[in-house]
Amino acid sequence: MKVDVFIPSYMDQFYPEQAENVFHVLKHLGVKAKYNTEQTSCGETVFNMGDRANAETLAAKFLKDFSEKNTIVVPSSSCVDMVKNHYTKFFFNTSLHLDLKDVQARIIEFSDFLVEVLKISKWEGRLDTKICFNEGCFSSTHSNTITNTKTLLSMIEGVELIKMDYEDEYCGHENSFSHILSELSVEMGLRKLKSAIKTGAEYLICTEASCLFHLDSIIKKENMKIKTATLADLLVWAIQA
Repeated sequence: MKVDVFIPSYMDQFYPEQAENVFHVLKHLGVKAKYNTEQTSCGETVFNMGDRANAETLAAKFLKDFSEKNTIVVPSSSCVDMVKNHYTKFFFNTSLHLDLKDVQARIIEFSDFLVEVLKISKWEGRLDTKICFNEGCFSSTHSNTITNTKTLLSMIEGVELIKMDYEDEYCGHENSFSHILSELSVEMGLRKLKSAIKTGAEYLICTEASCLFHLDSIIKKENMKIKTATLADLLVWAIQA
């Protein structure tokens, strides 16, 4: 099976190792994953900051970059949400309307692809660790993504998934919010991290690279005893152990 992979800008710029792990997982499963080096951003960041013009420009570029007929796998439910639910604002009843519908039908979040398309029911290897799961805002609007991510985590022998307080609450990151209300943004992140540390977890798992960036910044500043990771990280570490 061939797929195109879109790597969100936060992951591309700050977490290239996590991006590579997405490809490692797909390769391990026999999926031929293509990365278009011309890809940039889905436009979500500037859209959330109110810059509709640049968001539309990036959206049009996204449609062009993924004009082939492969499934588009994205390790970010927020980017999938942007394409599926906000691109229509730009291209409804325009010359790009049919291109949009085609891309919207082919795009899917990483964990959803593994569970719903590839029908994974087990995972090789073992990783002995305790983790908590951060239910990102956009993941919470796509209940399948949360369920599928937890299902995949539960397949890794040795991983103990511990429920923490505030698991489904906002971590405090969103571009305009974290700039305008920075102190509140940090406090929200701190509350989530302290809750995870209280459980004795080694890792807090995030589905969004932007959440990783926000929480990692707080961890480093406050010298907190917990680490962050993604689903793809744990899947790869398990088979490498």
